[in-house]
Amino acid sequence: MSFFKKLKDRMFRSSSQIDEGLDAIVGEAAEAPAPVSAPVVPEAPGLVGRLMGGSAPRRVLDDAMLESLEELLIQADMGVETALKVTANIAEGRLGRKLSAAEIKDLLAAEISRVMEPVARPLPLYPKRPQVVLVVGVNGSGKTTTIGKLASQFKAAGKSVVIAAGDTFRAAAVEQLTVWGERAGVPVLTAPEGSDPASLAFDAMTRAQAEGADLLMIDTAGRLQNRADLMEELAKIVRVIRKKDPDAPHNTLLVLDATTGQNAISQVEIFRKIADVSGLVMTKLDGTAKGGVLVALADRFGLPIHAIGVGEQIDDLQPFDPDEFARALTGAAG
Repeated sequence: MSFFKKLKDRMFRSSSQIDEGLDAIVGEAAEAPAPVSAPVVPEAPGLVGRLMGGSAPRRVLDDAMLESLEELLIQADMGVETALKVTANIAEGRLGRKLSAAEIKDLLAAEISRVMEPVARPLPLYPKRPQVVLVVGVNGSGKTTTIGKLASQFKAAGKSVVIAAGDTFRAAAVEQLTVWGERAGVPVLTAPEGSDPASLAFDAMTRAQAEGADLLMIDTAGRLQNRADLMEELAKIVRVIRKKDPDAPHNTLLVLDATTGQNAISQVEIFRKIADVSGLVMTKLDGTAKGGVLVALADRFGLPIHAIGVGEQIDDLQPFDPDEFARALTGAAG
């Protein structure tokens, strides 16, 4: 199964919400059926019929319809600002035209793809060895699994990888990373529970340099209850690894859980203050009707979106494709 097919199938909650909402909006003021005595125009067959909208209900694009569309996008967690912007762009040059739900889906998908195109960038790889990737995010966001999947994918692509299990306060996170490391044949450096994460990061950097590893991926704690402690912990990790490489970390990835919806926006704001976030990964898009939040994030912050996840398997985390995502989100034809 292609990732787009999987993405479309698993984002059903988001797409069905928009799909059903559009049908309802168009149906509210669709054309009244023609009288029985009126000549019946046969529906155009096949693809041509679908492109022309066939006998599908149509509605004039007016202010009332735009308002309903805005509300629908806000319900899909796209946020007020982004929803207003998307609908305004759809309206431009089209007010007064009669549109079917399928046509609106296509317009929505094209506009969402346009918003997201500038931020769709894979994780950049540099010739620097080791390239240090610091991974941050709240506990439960899928951070540990994301590190494991990325490490496995890089290893499969011929890169040598070292993982540092820097969330030393959560035994489960360390165990999870160890399992991924064994599965991928990637060394995972651990330390006793409660150890200093910066010390572990330093040891991992030493090992990665000695082995000539291409990538060093460092997991971190995500306890937001006390932001000052977390900020200091991350700052200390950065200070320590910069003793070995003044340019490290080369990437700081923020992993976000799609099911948190608009909370993802506040998490980006917090972690941008705590750490110099260079890119985003969004997980759990298969478990939510809040997929629209990714559009809001792209529009508001402009941070690169490197990958999205729709499940537990290694190939369920893939580089972000704005067109595929937009079509999956809106339920537009693939």
